[in-house]
Amino acid sequence: MRKNFVLAILMAMSIDVFAQSQTVESPDNNLKVKFEITDGTPLYSVSYKDKQILEDSKLGLVADIGDYSQRMTLVRSKTDKIHKEYSQDRIKVRNVVYDANTLTVDMRNENKQDITVEFRVSDNAVAFRYKVARAGDTGCLRVMEEKTGFKFPSKTTTFICPQSDAMIGWKRSKPSYEEVYKPDAPMTEKSQYGHGYTFPCLFRIGDDGWALVSETGLDSKYCGCHLSDLNSDGAYQIALAMPEENNGNGTAEPAFALPGYTPWRTIVVGDNLKPIVENTAAWDNVEPLYEPSKNYKFGKSTWSWIVWQDNSMNYNDQSTFIDLAGNLGYNYILIDAGWDTNIGREGMKKLSNYAHSKNVEFFVWYSSSGYWNDIVQTPINIMDNPILRKKEMKWLNEIGAKGIKVDFFGGDKQETIRLYEQILSDANDYGLMVIFHGCTIPRGWERMYPNYVGSEAVLASENLIFSQDFCNNEPFNACLHPFIRNSIGCMEYGGCVLNKRLNKGNDGGTTRVTTDAFELATTILYQNPIQNFAITPNNLDEKPDFVIDFMKNVPTTWEETKFIDGYPGKYVVIARKSNGKWYIAGVTASKKEQTVTLNLPMLGKGKIVTLINDNKDKQPTTSSIKIKNPQKVKVTMQGEGGFVIMQ
Repeated sequence: MRKNFVLAILMAMSIDVFAQSQTVESPDNNLKVKFEITDGTPLYSVSYKDKQILEDSKLGLVADIGDYSQRMTLVRSKTDKIHKEYSQDRIKVRNVVYDANTLTVDMRNENKQDITVEFRVSDNAVAFRYKVARAGDTGCLRVMEEKTGFKFPSKTTTFICPQSDAMIGWKRSKPSYEEVYKPDAPMTEKSQYGHGYTFPCLFRIGDDGWALVSETGLDSKYCGCHLSDLNSDGAYQIALAMPEENNGNGTAEPAFALPGYTPWRTIVVGDNLKPIVENTAAWDNVEPLYEPSKNYKFGKSTWSWIVWQDNSMNYNDQSTFIDLAGNLGYNYILIDAGWDTNIGREGMKKLSNYAHSKNVEFFVWYSSSGYWNDIVQTPINIMDNPILRKKEMKWLNEIGAKGIKVDFFGGDKQETIRLYEQILSDANDYGLMVIFHGCTIPRGWERMYPNYVGSEAVLASENLIFSQDFCNNEPFNACLHPFIRNSIGCMEYGGCVLNKRLNKGNDGGTTRVTTDAFELATTILYQNPIQNFAITPNNLDEKPDFVIDFMKNVPTTWEETKFIDGYPGKYVVIARKSNGKWYIAGVTASKKEQTVTLNLPMLGKGKIVTLINDNKDKQPTTSSIKIKNPQKVKVTMQGEGGFVIMQ
């Protein structure tokens, strides 16, 4: 009798343990997520091809109305499948097919408050988010802490960018996602400022694989998050916005109505870097939030400020760059800060008429505000005010502007994310596209907001003028971005500097260390549907015709993207297709000549292609080559040089 009683207890315990543990696998069965509740704590782990990517990591959040991270019990779970096909004209691939298996887990805390974790597992990506149910009469909550963790094996090394202090940098406008990456750093190394790391974060799990951690689906109902330093559990943890951001304005803790969702946390996984570069996780899990008010047109743009700087913001210099855009066949010119005082509104109307006579459209610069920083570049105090913002956008529409560039946000608080969304939504009402600068990363925004066309959120080309050290590090940075920052969304870098010296006369200032072929390659490596290139009028006479012809014809939107070869911070080769034609681009950070043997099946045996690279003197050269074996195409890059192959 006693034996049967003990057996019954053991059986009940085993059933309970089983009920508290669930597994979901990718359609190809390589990527696995295990969920379990241990001693009341919800945990998850991730493996790929039976190699551990994430060890047991915590789930849950702590809200003002209750604790959803401990003393939890499993209420129910269910599995399902999701299949989605969508087209997107502003990301790395035009047509996407998304298949994933799902696991939905309902949990309850000791106060009988419910929370759901929804997992989606595709062949190379995990996405998960929380849904918090309404709690009786309580219709909203404030998130005080998110317990979501990412516990990597101890052998893991990192490629991550520190979260800066708030209210530092130019006119106290940080954080702006413009800090320096360290390659292959140990996890035990503390972040530079002690605030953890900005998304996206790339991890190498020894020889077992790679993981790219980020988030998507962020809108006005949450703050932008980042990763903490390692916590006491040996895990990175989701960190909310910092209280000091935006000069202390707005709460650091996000709040939303119930029932409500958090953004998706995403983990892209592979045993090589191909899934990291090619992933579409940022867009697979979101949907458009409104319809476009018009058919937005993407393309190339001239931009005087990046080389000619503030003094160029006058009518004559902007007319010169309109002429440059017209000569190159570019769609746009970007008119930067100070236009309101140096050109004036009447002058802008006249400039608009001149641009349209040359078949050139234009974007106009604005500060996001002024009450949370010390920015002096004008116009200020317009884009943060709904009355003034709509009045301004109406005027922009009347003079024929096609977009705005909004700068200096300095934070990830929910209040700031709400401002991004308001600017985008209002701009769409007036048929305006939006570029963000001095800003946060996009989090699925290309799909969510149809008039969104790019964010900086990286140490971009403007730093070439400001610092010789940045010039010296440009090759290293260029070999990082396709794997990390640009992998999760548009990157408005403002690249392809063809001046050797970075000033108006090409005869002073900082010195570019990269070759011209390197710079041409970045037009393909860096993905953004509106490209504000750093080409200047003198380049038309100083550079070979084939270089200028390339700059006239290089696309800015792509149908496919393929990772070919590379390693973060060392070298990178990527292929992109536009209008049925493949462009293969590569750059190296090495100071020595580097030869790579590439597998390029898209070119086809016997095909004649055009190669642009550097000669021994590091001058650009072009030639036609016949592809003898597409699986073994050898290309030589000079030190800190690059190449482009075109069909």
